[in-house]
Amino acid sequence: MSIEEPMRKTEQEIMPAYTKEINKPDSYDIYPYHSLGDHKIYHGFFELCQFITEQKTVVIDGYIGVYWNRVVNALSQELALLGLQVNIIDASLFLKNEEVIDEMVDPFMGQKDSVWGKRTNLELSDFYELDVLKNVQIDPQYDINIIIGCGASLAQWDGTLIYIDLPKNELQHRMSAGSICNLGKSQPQEQMEMYKRFYFVDWVVLNRHKENLIPRIEVFVDSQWEDEINWAHAADIHDGLQKISTSVFRVRPWFAPGAWGGQWMKHHIPQLDQNEINYAWSFELIVPENGIVFESNGLLLEVSFDILMFTNNRNVLGRHAEQFGNEFPIRFDFLDTFDGGNLSIQCHPSLEYIRKEFGEQITQDETYYILDCKDDASVYLGFQENIDSNHFRKVLENSNLDGQEIAIEEFVQVHKAKKHDLFLIPNGTIHSAGAQNLVLEISATPYIFTFKMYDWLRLDLNGKPRPINIDHAFKNLDFTRKGQKVQEELISKPYILSESDGVVCYHLPTHAEHFYDVYRLEFDVQVDLSTDDICHVLMLVEGSSITVITKHGTVMQFSFAETFVIPAAAESYRIINNGSQRAKVIKAFLK
Repeated sequence: MSIEEPMRKTEQEIMPAYTKEINKPDSYDIYPYHSLGDHKIYHGFFELCQFITEQKTVVIDGYIGVYWNRVVNALSQELALLGLQVNIIDASLFLKNEEVIDEMVDPFMGQKDSVWGKRTNLELSDFYELDVLKNVQIDPQYDINIIIGCGASLAQWDGTLIYIDLPKNELQHRMSAGSICNLGKSQPQEQMEMYKRFYFVDWVVLNRHKENLIPRIEVFVDSQWEDEINWAHAADIHDGLQKISTSVFRVRPWFAPGAWGGQWMKHHIPQLDQNEINYAWSFELIVPENGIVFESNGLLLEVSFDILMFTNNRNVLGRHAEQFGNEFPIRFDFLDTFDGGNLSIQCHPSLEYIRKEFGEQITQDETYYILDCKDDASVYLGFQENIDSNHFRKVLENSNLDGQEIAIEEFVQVHKAKKHDLFLIPNGTIHSAGAQNLVLEISATPYIFTFKMYDWLRLDLNGKPRPINIDHAFKNLDFTRKGQKVQEELISKPYILSESDGVVCYHLPTHAEHFYDVYRLEFDVQVDLSTDDICHVLMLVEGSSITVITKHGTVMQFSFAETFVIPAAAESYRIINNGSQRAKVIKAFLK
């Protein structure tokens, strides 16, 4: 690829490498970070090479999407300036033949035109000519020997291990530009195929590989910038992770436009690039794709959220750690349809179906919390009493084939949406968020398994039809969720759970199939809470800002609509209302 070709495709900027480049707002901050203390993060290849010269034998492993050629060139130049003879071996040379890898991953890729595959059981070692790679020798004639690339540690050299990571949002911006490939591929593919292979194959094997490497990694490198890096010693990163796993933290959110996207986030989050056509989703806490940002002396470094879980899952999840392991089970995200469009009419798979068909362990059980809305906002939820499944399917199929509009209200109920309503969407429930909403999705973590049945005949942002999944949907739709039963079972009915010292705790009951529950705390001054060995996920849903003080002395401030996590090991914490308006805080937690 020539240097003139775009390296990433998005209107949004890369997270700055320095805090001085961030204009901190008085409201929602898209660049939250946690301090490691002084002199814990380093900048650039020069300083990394100073460290490498002390090691002699170095293994540089890392994630898919890293610009490995640029890293090799930068290291070669810096080490040459130091007058050193360096032997750099590219681990990708030992990948199996591309056709062999394609055949190997094909069983996990689903149908050619399908959005989904199945989570692989392959290991990263399966992609390599392992016997050949293990026989690669360190050459004593050189001052420094380096083996570099995804899977470099499979060579089993006895050397210092450096790990180069890449945030998932930047990986996908690079994917959109066609500047990176899937593991073992020589050329980028169509975006849907690339993402599917990333999600079901590459990320699975590389995450597992990363977990196995954690005890050996001595340096973490953040490579999200095109020509620069920030890095830190693993011991300091582990100290930072341990600290936030016993106090409070916020992940770095990221944002994406969509066919139905709206304008609320543009107007309320001033740091967002205003040139983007809209913002449909926020990844507030979709942890398979979020990172945690650390700071030291004005330098920023991001690590993937899974490293926190690999090292501190018991601190984070408490009594639920054995049940969920290294998977963080709760998801928070925004769906913005303000001055946008309706989401597709959709449903999500049953637990049995998602396990059998896609290899996931938990399914996509959701709720819609209405954070903000206009007077004419609505939510589509549940069937009409007189629903005929065969007729409904025929109407959907005809629409898909012939481009016929559907009067969807004849089949699906429409409910007026009001601020702070909670709509319950267990798997198999037909639903959609209507226009003029800012929905906070409080959900189980899986996030891509949406079976669209009707999408208002619109095209995606690239001018292509969005995939319709009628067959998948009808294998999962629960046609008993209809009529009055929808009002009774799928719209939460809040009640006061407790009230004392000016604090009211509302219980917003979720569905029996949801493994998480939701409370709303309302207070003028402050509230004191205990974790009871359970992780809490929270957001200020009314008010300007709050301050959180944990038992162990950590203090953080959060603005309206910012998501934050109190790990189980924090034990207790206080929330102080910083504004003159009564504060309302949502708290989600595992049952």
